[in-house]
Amino acid sequence: MSKEITFITSIEVHGKAEFNLFCRFCYFGNMKKQFLVFLFVSLVCFGQEKNYNYIIEGSIFKISYNEQYEQPNWIEYRVRNIKKKFNRKGLNFYNVDSVYTSNNSDYKNNIWDKGHLAPAASFSDTEANLKATFSFLNCVLQHNNLNRYEWAQLEAQVRDWASYYKEDIEVRVDIIFDYGHQILITGAHVPSAFRKTLKFANGTKKCFYFPNSPTNGKDWTEFEISCD
Repeated sequence: MSKEITFITSIEVHGKAEFNLFCRFCYFGNMKKQFLVFLFVSLVCFGQEKNYNYIIEGSIFKISYNEQYEQPNWIEYRVRNIKKKFNRKGLNFYNVDSVYTSNNSDYKNNIWDKGHLAPAASFSDTEANLKATFSFLNCVLQHNNLNRYEWAQLEAQVRDWASYYKEDIEVRVDIIFDYGHQILITGAHVPSAFRKTLKFANGTKKCFYFPNSPTNGKDWTEFEISCD
């Protein structure tokens, strides 16, 4: 009984991770205990509201993060005309203490890449900026085919535009979760799609919509949509 109460207490403090762990423990337990514990958890959890969404303003991006989904809702950042000074070699994604994010276990032995939202190559002007892109706050479950090809190609194109026009380009990425989207056994939610909006210094915009699925060799330009 003491072990069960410990998990229940943890739900209020730490949120979803302990709740999932607790439910797995209960599932294999006595059916009568399951019902009583479920009833108690319902009274504890549903008797109060918990805000799972947080706005975080970092040094290079502003992000809305959903702890319940363990994925971002959206991110905003600027791509600048910079020269690369630092290499990403040896850098790995890391968790932050203040927000419950996805972690390495969500990306193990599956088709999902650790997809950067704010690209590492766009912030390689300082070591601190480059390292900031490797926070799990800036990471999504992204299909490996999309991440390595069309998504990366558009990122490179945005850097080329910033260099050509010698102006900053504002970028916003909205992470879309359709009804019935996939949820991994680890508890992390898989995005259905990504909408990327680029705003140039003259006020013009370009918008792109990428389903989170194999791209079948399409060119990145084929994902452009109307911004209206």
